[in-house]
Amino acid sequence: MPNYKNPNGYGSVVKLSGRRRKPFVVRKTVGYDDRAYPIYSVLGYYETRKDAMIALADFNRDPYNIDLSKATFKELYDLWSADAYPSMKSSLKGCYSAAYKHCSSLYDKEYRTLRKGHMQACVDESGKGYSTRTNIKLLFMQLDRYAFDHDIIRKCYSSNVDIGEKKQSQKHKLWTDEEVVKLWSMRGQPYIDDTLFLLYTGCRVSEMLRMKNKNINFNEGYMIGGIKTSYGTNRTIPIHSKLVPIIKEHASEKEFLFYYQDNQDNDNFSKAYVVKWKAAMQEYGFDHLTHDCRHTVQSKLDSAGANKVAIDRILGHSSKTIGEKIYTHKTVAELKDAIEKLIYSPVKA
Repeated sequence: MPNYKNPNGYGSVVKLSGRRRKPFVVRKTVGYDDRAYPIYSVLGYYETRKDAMIALADFNRDPYNIDLSKATFKELYDLWSADAYPSMKSSLKGCYSAAYKHCSSLYDKEYRTLRKGHMQACVDESGKGYSTRTNIKLLFMQLDRYAFDHDIIRKCYSSNVDIGEKKQSQKHKLWTDEEVVKLWSMRGQPYIDDTLFLLYTGCRVSEMLRMKNKNINFNEGYMIGGIKTSYGTNRTIPIHSKLVPIIKEHASEKEFLFYYQDNQDNDNFSKAYVVKWKAAMQEYGFDHLTHDCRHTVQSKLDSAGANKVAIDRILGHSSKTIGEKIYTHKTVAELKDAIEKLIYSPVKA
């Protein structure tokens, strides 16, 4: 007897392992996950293969006879994502996929039985920040709409889920000249030289930690470093005259200028450093974020009348106008001239 294979998209009947009253499951592929594994929608369970095949045939004659009213949260998500993901931007898809992982307590619950309390618990217990809580609520709203359109629910509860207020981030506060003078008087203490480096270069913390000794040119007075954007990566960073002694003291045969460990070229190390840096600053009596140093450099150079294109080159920003982006080239000498306008008065070297 020939073994006929079901056509693509028809569905299949699979016998489950173990002793079951209804071991034959009818399922249909509705999409594929990020690993290219098929996502199945289960149409039902049956006692015999014959009954299962009849059910599969009936479904293919009338695809809308599937009983979605009993679909679980997971089953509904699989159906919705298979329909929505193909036309969705990868970034948005990633947000929804991440949000879905915070809803594991609902996976096996019938979607029609869910109420605001179930959804609120997922948001509250996620322990995540405002953006993640927002994505969880947006996922609920998408599933609610899908369920409503397929007559699974008659009321959408997701719109009433409370994600809390967004915490206002601490505003950047410029370093004062007096504070910088105090930093100079504290040289030798942990994180002080690092902070002065930031205040005389405008580098990001991650850029400072990844600054390599081999990329420092003392003869011509510049460093090569930077990350993040095409304008910021591997840019020329002029060395301020006040900073020369600090850089020479820290320069060594090791890979990184400010050496902390063998591998500093990762974001996790930068984040851990920032926590320790802030704790040290608070102990010294300073109330600042690491990024305040970068803002201070930009503000001081602007107030001192430094060339705006040079400021952009030093900080790794794109210039503001098309002409500046395309036609203006700044030499090391011009960048050094600009950085020397950075004066914290009176500075004690």
